[in-house]
Amino acid sequence: MVRVKGGSASNKKRKKLFSITRGYWGQRKNVYRRAREAFLAALSRAFGDRRRKKRDYRSMWITRISAAVRSEGLNYSRFMNGLKKSGIAINRKMLSEIAINDMSAFRELVTQAKAALK
Repeated sequence: MVRVKGGSASNKKRKKLFSITRGYWGQRKNVYRRAREAFLAALSRAFGDRRRKKRDYRSMWITRISAAVRSEGLNYSRFMNGLKKSGIAINRKMLSEIAINDMSAFRELVTQAKAALK
């Protein structure tokens, strides 16, 4: 019976990993064990960072809204409370865009929020 060593499959596996890790620093691109460790770490970071991205965007929107509201003499939490009491349901992303691109419409929202707080 002929002996099968499986070298071509191993080479294909290594070649695929090295093509993924090309551009990594030091041994992480050309030593199989280090490349595999680096690749698995990168996968786990990518998973977490997709979730972190959502947090970061929400934080940015809140910061923008807060800055725009402060120029109108109100703070962020009171503004959001006023919007809720006045029955205006608009998400933070859209509020941020309105604050940047259409300040007159944003001022109108602020006046409605102030009226609902009184």
